[in-house]
Amino acid sequence: MTGLILLRPAWLLAIVGLLLAAWGLRRRRAGVGDWSRVADTHMMSALRALGHVDESAGAIRGWLALAAAGIIVVAMAGPAVERRDASAFRNLDAVVLVLDASPSVTASADWSAMMTMGRFAISSLGSRPAGLIVYAGDAYVATDLTADTGQLGQTLSLVTAETVPDPGSRPERGLSLAAQMLAEGQVLAGDVILLTDGGGLGPASLQQAAAIAGAGARLSVIAPDPAEPEIAVLTQAGEGRAFGLADAEDLASFLKDDGRTRLEQQDWPLLFWADRGRLLLLLALVPMVMLFRRRAE
Repeated sequence: MTGLILLRPAWLLAIVGLLLAAWGLRRRRAGVGDWSRVADTHMMSALRALGHVDESAGAIRGWLALAAAGIIVVAMAGPAVERRDASAFRNLDAVVLVLDASPSVTASADWSAMMTMGRFAISSLGSRPAGLIVYAGDAYVATDLTADTGQLGQTLSLVTAETVPDPGSRPERGLSLAAQMLAEGQVLAGDVILLTDGGGLGPASLQQAAAIAGAGARLSVIAPDPAEPEIAVLTQAGEGRAFGLADAEDLASFLKDDGRTRLEQQDWPLLFWADRGRLLLLLALVPMVMLFRRRAE
């Protein structure tokens, strides 16, 4: 539990109107329903003598009405506490690593550094689930979404030039599998991390990047030269960032900016917060019931 928040704080502006109503009620001599202002003075005196006018009751009913309205306003503001099962929604914020395992990458001098960045990314995930996709001329799921990051790291370490038998470099196929993995996992705000030397990037990759961003995730790239124009355009389309092989700390900070914040800023705050406003609406029934008077026989 992290305290109390208001899901719809703008409703509190209505309290200003209630305060003005309370000020006006306090100034009135007999409260809401003061018939002495409109009825004949002699008639009101006779009604008072007969006991048919209870001026104090009018003021009490006015305060009860204001109390009920105040409770309703606070209820509509959405007071909420964190759900105990909020951690169960961590699967909504996953990370998919998409690794270029084509010979041009695995045989390069940068392969070891790229693998190190991949392992560093995995170690920075915390409780976020992650998956691994490898590609060359085609793409394959090496590890589906899992919270076992230790096993994921071992799988990453086993990737070699022989892992993907298809020649070529088709990053769009790896990105398409990543988007499919996020969709099947019902992930609402995840990250796709593409580890590549920039080979094969083109219009098809841009189309997949836009699809990933459109689904609420981000596409980022780890590359030997993150300043390449193709990579800059790709990360812009994917609403992510580009990292070099020495940007481990920046990558860790980026991954810690998890999807929960993004989900709460969108349309999913109730996944993490339990709205208690309905309970306050029940409390508002108490002064409202007291407004009803049973007619004496």
